[in-house]
Amino acid sequence: MTPAVGEPMSPSRPHQTVHTHVVAAPPEVVYELVADVRRWPVIFEPTVHVRHLERTSGAERFELWAQVNGRVNTWASRRDLDPAGLRVTFRQERSQAPLTSMGGDWTFRPVGGGRTEVVLTHRFTVDGGEEQLAWMNQALDTNSARELAALARVAELGHPVDDLVFSFTDRVVLPGVSAADVYAFVRRSDLWPQRLPHVGRVSLSEPQPDVQDMEMDTVTAEGRSHTTRSIRLCLPGQIVYKQVVPPGMLLGHAGSWEFADGPGGAEVHARHSVAVDPEAIDAVLGAGSTPADARRHLRDVLGRNSRATLEHAGRYAREQPAPHTGAGVSR
Repeated sequence: MTPAVGEPMSPSRPHQTVHTHVVAAPPEVVYELVADVRRWPVIFEPTVHVRHLERTSGAERFELWAQVNGRVNTWASRRDLDPAGLRVTFRQERSQAPLTSMGGDWTFRPVGGGRTEVVLTHRFTVDGGEEQLAWMNQALDTNSARELAALARVAELGHPVDDLVFSFTDRVVLPGVSAADVYAFVRRSDLWPQRLPHVGRVSLSEPQPDVQDMEMDTVTAEGRSHTTRSIRLCLPGQIVYKQVVPPGMLLGHAGSWEFADGPGGAEVHARHSVAVDPEAIDAVLGAGSTPADARRHLRDVLGRNSRATLEHAGRYAREQPAPHTGAGVSR
């Protein structure tokens, strides 16, 4: 909402921003990309992780972690999904400062020639002065522009979305070790170069509590090295990550490690979600390769690396001396 001429911009009053983008794809295709929030970490650059709290065919609640002006923020949102009306309405149930409220909607309008005008509207209030309001406007301008550009990039790839954006999970049981042991191994990725043969270098920092920034050089089975950079969230019983610099052939890569104690030892579910760049497939896999070839390759390589990491974690934990209880020791 724009104030009248001469009226000061009050941070506590409602504000509105509108961002638009024309996408060279039908409205139904673009709508589905926005409606399926599970895909967001591999499509939208700011989104790190999404966890559903409730979900029905027409509404959902979820918690979302995203990069906002260089920091990872989290909030809970409710969305109403209207595929017939090509509209997604959202409202944050729990906002993070300086926001006191946030809502808005996505709309998708056909504009001819198989194209869609996407309109992303935010309505919000902030707690604080002009500095907080300016910070919020900058965050919305930056993230909205990135999200709309990413939406267009995926929708315009020229292949069915399901052929390029997909997920898979491996379940690994590690006998004789605890979930806490394996969690600690995965969290301390700064020690991976000494513990994992396929890792050449790791630079790890923790700019916020339980939020890690990790850059890693990985050596493939063929001897090639590639560098990735990830934002990782160390949550209770789970470590999730979003690669902000994914390897070749990928537009996006995110995943999670989920740890639990089972009757046979530690049980870990390693999940990967990817968005494939079809224009890069030939450069990586050879001329004439297809999205199906890319899917098989990624399923094999990413799954193998995760399983190898977990197997080394189990071996390392089993080799550690048992903690000494001090029983029988003279003092």
